[in-house]
Amino acid sequence: QVQLVESGGGLVQPGGSLKLSCAASTNILIYDMGWYRQAPGKQRELVARIGIGSSTNYADSVKGRFTISRDNSRNTVYLQMNSLKPEDTAVYYCNAIQVAFGRTEWWGQGTQVTVSS
Repeated sequence: QVQLVESGGGLVQPGGSLKLSCAASTNILIYDMGWYRQAPGKQRELVARIGIGSSTNYADSVKGRFTISRDNSRNTVYLQMNSLKPEDTAVYYCNAIQVAFGRTEWWGQGTQVTVSS
């Protein structure tokens, strides 16, 4: 069982910034890591992913504003969110997938991000 614990969410004004963290209870070296979000009444969607080799991909809606990074020594993944918009309001979830030894996938419990004036 792998635990993913998100932190850093909160209330921020439009144009502001937040940095989310996802701390894993295991070594993340063999995991592709990602951030997803789910707004009320909508499906969960990909925000950003970072691979084992630190390659990244982003949803078009966040390109140029959000940055995903990983610190394998701390077993932690980050999401730096700048120029936040009200439409970024959602619960943000951390995700981990490994396929080196079968396939396992884990989700965190989520952290609320609210962008409002």
